Amino acid sequence: MPSALITGASRGLGLALARALALRDWDLVIDARGAADLYGAVDELGASPRIGAVPGDVGDAAHREELAHAVRQHAGLDLLVNNASDLGPSPQPTLDRYPMDELERVFRVNTFAPVGIVQLLLPELTASAGIVVNVTSDAAAEAYEGWGGYGSSKAALDQVTAILAAEQPALSVYAFDPGDMRTDMQQKAFPGEDISDRPPPETVVPALLRLIDERPPSGRYRSDDLLAGAGKTT
Repeated sequence: MPSALITGASRGLGLALARALALRDWDLVIDARGAADLYGAVDELGASPRIGAVPGDVGDAAHREELAHAVRQHAGLDLLVNNASDLGPSPQPTLDRYPMDELERVFRVNTFAPVGIVQLLLPELTASAGIVVNVTSDAAAEAYEGWGGYGSSKAALDQVTAILAAEQPALSVYAFDPGDMRTDMQQKAFPGEDISDRPPPETVVPALLRLIDERPPSGRYRSDDLLAGAGKTT
């Protein structure tokens, strides 16, 4: 059976994708910072021995080692989804007031952690000619006021993704922009606002599954374009 590691999978897009892959009988390793929410997600997914839960913070190198160990126990890796992200302070400050320790934290989780996980698991991914999906954002490409921390970390992730694709042609490497979704992070980004008009994460999963099933050329893809049948954005 195919296997996947999905970070940030206790809720939102990560959990929605885990549900879809579990229904396809994939072996899964999932993580999240909150242990209670993570184990709740495992219960929802069926508490199968084929689903490994590793609570922790991807910004922590020791936790990344734990994830790699869990993947190796599941005997291989076909798909890595770097979905865990850190928005930063809420409300989001402008760059002239952005606390430097918070900015370092955002980059550590959003940019450095995906690179660290790839470094640890590249042998397993190479052995399976696997897929890497780095979840990005339109804030990586557009200059939104107040999004300097999160947006710049995702812009760096986009470039990391493109370079990884050039360096590892045997892999399929994607930066995936899911668009706005009705998630806890989206609510944190817009405190006090009604975000009920945003689509739920489940509506984005078919676009991710298309990437996984069809394996188009490595590149940056938007959910809306994939759902509409179009190609990569850059």
